Amino acid sequence: MLTPPPYALIATDLDGTLLRAGDTVSGRSRAALARAAEAGARHIVATGRPVPQVRSLLADLGYLGLAVCGQGAQVFDTGTETMISSLTLDRDLAETALGKIEAEVGAVYVAVNQSAADGLTLAERGYRMPHPTLPATRVPARTGLWTAPINKVLVRHPELSDEELVEAARGVVGDLVTVTMAGPDTVELQPFGVTKATGLAVAAQWLGLGPEDAIAFGDMPNDIPMFAWAARGIAMANAHPALRAVADEITLSNEDDGIAVVLERLYG
Repeated sequence: MLTPPPYALIATDLDGTLLRAGDTVSGRSRAALARAAEAGARHIVATGRPVPQVRSLLADLGYLGLAVCGQGAQVFDTGTETMISSLTLDRDLAETALGKIEAEVGAVYVAVNQSAADGLTLAERGYRMPHPTLPATRVPARTGLWTAPINKVLVRHPELSDEELVEAARGVVGDLVTVTMAGPDTVELQPFGVTKATGLAVAAQWLGLGPEDAIAFGDMPNDIPMFAWAARGIAMANAHPALRAVADEITLSNEDDGIAVVLERLYG
């Protein structure tokens, strides 16, 4: 009789967690994930990036599993190129939320992720993408952001820190949308109640698994719900203090193969 793996589900964030600089995955991490798979564990990517921004990346990595994208709004089967789940943020509600935020903190710069599997990231003038590998299509005015269904809004303030912007936004629109800090210079608004945890729950159920089967790895506050859902949460050494505070364990950084260190210990 085969011995079941210590965790049947391994959930990993991408940026700052599984990925090294240049959007690469080390040979050691690949080997550790392969050993876990041989032991019967399933790997799910859980990222704030929308599906269009990860399809080619995951293909280059040879990843054929489920991907939780868009902060949990999308669950995508990379093997079959099928969208299993896709939630949208009401565009009128998004405009209302932005109006309330700007009434509180002044003008902000805005971008949106369209919800389709081949959707665009649209950005108004002044919005600077936080990651150089993530493309954006510029629109001349904010009205151009709402031309197709979206799953989240990205917001930047010219002066406030991410923490200050998140606190202010939650104070005025926290009952309308989920406000998330997903990375440096990355504050996002998504459908109310949608998080990486809700997307991961959909993906896990698709595989016949549950939170008791899961170990999760992350580095930013948007991973906090995922840690609360999973049986064990592992923060990277480079993680935001808010995530480190709720982690069950802190491993090495993404550049030092922190995921591999843990998986080697668990799966041999």
